[in-house]
Amino acid sequence: MNPYWSPGIDKLSPYVPGEQPKLAQLVKLNTNENPYAPSPKVIEAIREEAGENLRRYPQADSAELRQVVADYYGLQPDQVFVGNGSDEVLAHTFFALFQQPKPLLFPDISYSFYPVYCGIYNIDYRTIPLRDDFSIGIEDYQLENGGIIFPNPNAPTGRLLALSSIEQLLKANRDSAVVVDEAYIDFGGQSAASLINRYPNLLVVQTLSKSRSLAGLRIGLAMGDVGLIEGLIRVKDSFNSYPMDRIGAKAAIASFKDEDYFQQIRQQIINSRDALTDALTKLGFQVLPSAANFVFATHPGHQAETISAKLREQGVIVRHFKQPRIKEFLRITIGTAEENQRLLEVLQQII
Repeated sequence: MNPYWSPGIDKLSPYVPGEQPKLAQLVKLNTNENPYAPSPKVIEAIREEAGENLRRYPQADSAELRQVVADYYGLQPDQVFVGNGSDEVLAHTFFALFQQPKPLLFPDISYSFYPVYCGIYNIDYRTIPLRDDFSIGIEDYQLENGGIIFPNPNAPTGRLLALSSIEQLLKANRDSAVVVDEAYIDFGGQSAASLINRYPNLLVVQTLSKSRSLAGLRIGLAMGDVGLIEGLIRVKDSFNSYPMDRIGAKAAIASFKDEDYFQQIRQQIINSRDALTDALTKLGFQVLPSAANFVFATHPGHQAETISAKLREQGVIVRHFKQPRIKEFLRITIGTAEENQRLLEVLQQII
């Protein structure tokens, strides 16, 4: 422990992101990045903004971007919050909403950043086991709590919770905040943003990293009741009053305005996911139903860790988790047709 650290820093367990290897000719299917480029209109917007205006601070309230997001989802701008990636948005959410006398609830198999936030903010939490089929059981969350959060589709399983089930949860849990983390919603689900005007305790968090191919710019957002958004803004402005840089804001706006490109790329990934699921099944894998841009698969005849290592030897990287319940599963990001084919060719050799 460094003698200059604040008390408790040595006890933090930081989040470990997916590997970003620097190898050439690599088929990288481990961090759920979009295999396709952002919209050409996004690139054009970035070029236009990357000029002398960069000497000026961006809009402190990101008003233009918030208006565009609000229009897209049928909300008002004061129901929208933006930040530097959904991880920052989530961090502000944990600070603003979940420091409560009762425990926060989230799935035992879920986004591994959640317990990290709880550690840094000293939030009491309780993990709720997924069902045997790795689905979220809404009935399991009818407990005293200081908040509920879960990804939808869940990560790393990819399983989707129906909008009707989310509404059922909201009806049964009106006294604390419910946060739906929709990093992958565009690949097969319906956003809970449509429920915001009926449930003042609902916050929906999204990212432009996945379906909009902007992982390199770090753009996240939250949507919810004005009261929830005000809480996030109070926290954000106590850290950094300029949450979104000029280039990121312009890129995000251009992305939301190019709906045709968004739908084309989104559908292309969905089609590739379905094709990859079929191919993996023919190789003997058991693949969970996925509504994300990845699949979660296990093979009864081969250890997941061994498959992962052998894939790496052939220049194909996938994600292997070591948690007891999922240690025999691999999370495989949907790549281009060529990347998916290379994955299958190597798997055929291994299997």
